[in-house]
Amino acid sequence: MDATGDAEAVADATPTALAQALLTATRVGDDPGPVLSALADLDETALDGVRDDRRTALAFWLNCYNAGTTLLVERLPDLYESRLRSLRFFRAPVVTVAGHSLGLEAIEHGILRGSRSKFGLGYLPRLLPDSFELRYRLTDPDPRIHFALHCGAASCPAIRAYDPPVVDDQLDTATRAYLDATVEYDGEAGVARVPRPFRWFPGDFGGRRGVLAFLRRYDQIPDGETPTLRYLEWDWSRDAPTFVD
Repeated sequence: MDATGDAEAVADATPTALAQALLTATRVGDDPGPVLSALADLDETALDGVRDDRRTALAFWLNCYNAGTTLLVERLPDLYESRLRSLRFFRAPVVTVAGHSLGLEAIEHGILRGSRSKFGLGYLPRLLPDSFELRYRLTDPDPRIHFALHCGAASCPAIRAYDPPVVDDQLDTATRAYLDATVEYDGEAGVARVPRPFRWFPGDFGGRRGVLAFLRRYDQIPDGETPTLRYLEWDWSRDAPTFVD
């Protein structure tokens, strides 16, 4: 399904198909209006599969987030460039799902990270989650999302269209590609220079031990090694997203 399809086809599409169509529209420059309207008009019963199936939830919300970022950067670049980016850009309404308006912050920290504070290093809860967040947040958040979400910055990973049946394989591919391109391991010095999300959200990975285990899992450091972690700078320069198949 694409965003330029007839209104009836868009209206009858599943949430998964709508999120994928929205991402496609932002990639090819189609009018996203019909898909945005269909997402807004969803009955919450249509979201049962998103709520009840982990893979469906991951794919749906990742696609909504990445499409939303692309739309915001294109339409309101001044919000991204603002000194108050964390308030103005990430909290700006970007997509309405089943009548509930959401910003990027709500999707990432409220739903995908399971109501975790963006300031708590992955250990503190997000304050005052609303009923929609409580209903649809992931109960077992997946740290690989940090290598799949594109926030508009030059340091962000490439965007993929995530599909529920293969989302785990896709997340593995995205994570490995990002880490391969960024991690710098110096065995002689006993130092690994790693992307900033490991500093921002260590609790999402299970603390320092979890971070090291994660790096070993993706072949970034040798088994048995426990290097000192250093954190790469994050380039916040606004950048057009790279899409990969």
